[in-house]
Amino acid sequence: MPDSSWRLPPLIRASIVLHGLALALVLAQPGLWPWALGAVVLNHGLVAAVGLWPRSHWLGPNWTGLPAAAAARNEIALTIDDGPDPLVTPQVLDLLDRYGARATFFCIGVKAARYPDLCREIVRRGHAVENHSQHHRHHFSVMGPRGMTRELQAAQDTLAAITGQRPQFFRAPAGLRNPFLDMVLTRLGLRLASWSARGFDTRVGDAAQVAARLLHDLKAGAILLLHDGNAARTDAGVPVILEVLPMVLESAAAAHLRPVTLSQALA
Repeated sequence: MPDSSWRLPPLIRASIVLHGLALALVLAQPGLWPWALGAVVLNHGLVAAVGLWPRSHWLGPNWTGLPAAAAARNEIALTIDDGPDPLVTPQVLDLLDRYGARATFFCIGVKAARYPDLCREIVRRGHAVENHSQHHRHHFSVMGPRGMTRELQAAQDTLAAITGQRPQFFRAPAGLRNPFLDMVLTRLGLRLASWSARGFDTRVGDAAQVAARLLHDLKAGAILLLHDGNAARTDAGVPVILEVLPMVLESAAAAHLRPVTLSQALA
């Protein structure tokens, strides 16, 4: 389990100090208020920009690659978001079986509740179901701690009731977050996971282009992001993940890289 004692991230500690210094400056020299205000505004802009950077570590711990021990074992992680999808997910599972690969499915709670047997099938086949929030709200990154807690706790309860296993990892909708998320994750015993490479397969229907992005500089310890829910379609109407996965899995096998779940990478 992650460390249950939450600590303010360094950026937020520095921001609090800056606000205190700005207030002290205005009290000591009222005429300098424009400079103090400007510094505070710039600080808020920086914090907001960091929240829009999914792979940032400035707002708290964030898995942008597997632990060193997993990389030393030549492991990589395939992570698949926004499902389960009744059309796409079963075909993804069959492809993973064909290549003997394991994957982590970041599932949306309300979709899991709609297709509980599909979630159970993901686990039955040796994969992991993790937390991608209950509703995948577009405004998740501007929620306060209570709203975030409700979303994550609801998904924890939903997914655990369906699969019998409580998620260990969380991926924020679109990867966007704010300074409150790290505190919420610590309280719920979750780790934040982003990725080292993504193919933009919700927007790009060219399987070769998506695969090229995922395979560029592919090496042990990589976390790859794909989608079974909201998947883009090829010109032939095929969900792009179904054409991309064989390319990725064959390249991984040729490089002697073994796809594992994020929880297996902790071993």
